[in-house]
Amino acid sequence: MENFMLILGKADNIPIIMMLFLFGFFIWLWWREAQKNDALISAGRYGELQAEGKDRIFTWPYLARNEFLAAILIMVILTVWSVVLDAPLEQPANPTKTPNPSKAPWYFLGLQEMLVYFDPWIAGVIYPTIIIVGLMAIPYIDKNPKGNGYYTWQERKFAISIFMFGFFALWIAMIFVGTFLRGPGWNFFAPWELWDPHKVVAMTNVDLHQLLGIRSSIGAFFFGGFLLTAYFSLGVLYYYLKKETEFIKKLGAARYGLLAFLFLCMMGLPIKMMLRWTLNIKYIWVTPWFNI
Repeated sequence: MENFMLILGKADNIPIIMMLFLFGFFIWLWWREAQKNDALISAGRYGELQAEGKDRIFTWPYLARNEFLAAILIMVILTVWSVVLDAPLEQPANPTKTPNPSKAPWYFLGLQEMLVYFDPWIAGVIYPTIIIVGLMAIPYIDKNPKGNGYYTWQERKFAISIFMFGFFALWIAMIFVGTFLRGPGWNFFAPWELWDPHKVVAMTNVDLHQLLGIRSSIGAFFFGGFLLTAYFSLGVLYYYLKKETEFIKKLGAARYGLLAFLFLCMMGLPIKMMLRWTLNIKYIWVTPWFNI
């Protein structure tokens, strides 16, 4: 664990540790407030959530004063931080020597970790585009008016669950893995392992069609295409099974189609990760032009 503690203590990793603690604090704060509000809703006292309460203040001068004091406090913290901790600067770049491990900035390590499971055109282009489009589409997909202006879990279970899984499990967790558990050669190192630059891991990955005994390239093409088509058809099947429910009726076919597509794309990442970890699957669909 000594090596792991040294990694945690590096100047450029301290913000990540602080970020994790801040996330934990604000999740706890949200949950506490959400439980209070859900209790009021369950008791039929919904009007109290909209009433002018003691937690509401005028923007001027009270809110402006608090924000100004918070800005001063942040500047003091950043000043002390910059004086106490040395900047994580290294020697000038050497074109004849590649650092090992060669890592992206920490906020892009989630994308670099995705390169383990997908080709660059998916991990570096398609998935980031889907993430951006999905975030932009949220206000247009979500028609639930509840939860505006107050914290709640009871009235926003689906939206909150999806966001939590996507943000924490598929983004923050991958940043943590890429920062603290990926060492030389982008090999995985447990916290108690020393980062050995000479570590060699046997690559035993196979494509899914090879694992199932399909040897021809044509068979692999149609097999992988069928699997992906069947996977995305689950969204269509669910729509026809649940189209009479209130949720689907309010959402509408167009919004549901976009939501189902984004959700299935999101779930494709952990599915591919689990296939790599458990069965050493490299590709599900192999074609002459691209691989997935």
